[in-house]
Amino acid sequence: MRHMSVLEKIFGKKKKEFKAFCNVSREPVEKGYGFLLTTAQVVASRAYWDKVMTEPDTMSYTINHFKNNDAMATQIRNMIFEKYSGIEKPWIISDSCIHWFDVDKNKARQHAESWWASEGDYTPENAGTAGNTLKNDEFDEIRHYAVMEAGRERVR
Repeated sequence: MRHMSVLEKIFGKKKKEFKAFCNVSREPVEKGYGFLLTTAQVVASRAYWDKVMTEPDTMSYTINHFKNNDAMATQIRNMIFEKYSGIEKPWIISDSCIHWFDVDKNKARQHAESWWASEGDYTPENAGTAGNTLKNDEFDEIRHYAVMEAGRERVR
């Protein structure tokens, strides 16, 4: 074993620790924890869309969509749907957010373990954009809910 020079110790390339943040809440996910979901699994959740469409950044569009029948607000809600449903990579989800998704939690945990072991390179089957992995009618039904209905309960 060769000894490191002082300069190598100071300037040596240290491998960055692999870290993850929940793709929904942005909270840190401890190594080995969390759940790995596909985009289709995420966007299929009505609870997820109710949350997304009533966040501080999006609530004004939701209010204008429902109260003022504002076509621009509806179009922005559609753009939000397109953004999230178009994500190719799988989503790491924290323990505090998994309840929004109707998925096999054991399988999602196993996928997360593989994802951690590969430092984020693992991809479960059926990953990819929701438009490419869901049947057209299923995708259209999800889009309709996300754009036209999500958040209605919060607007009175």
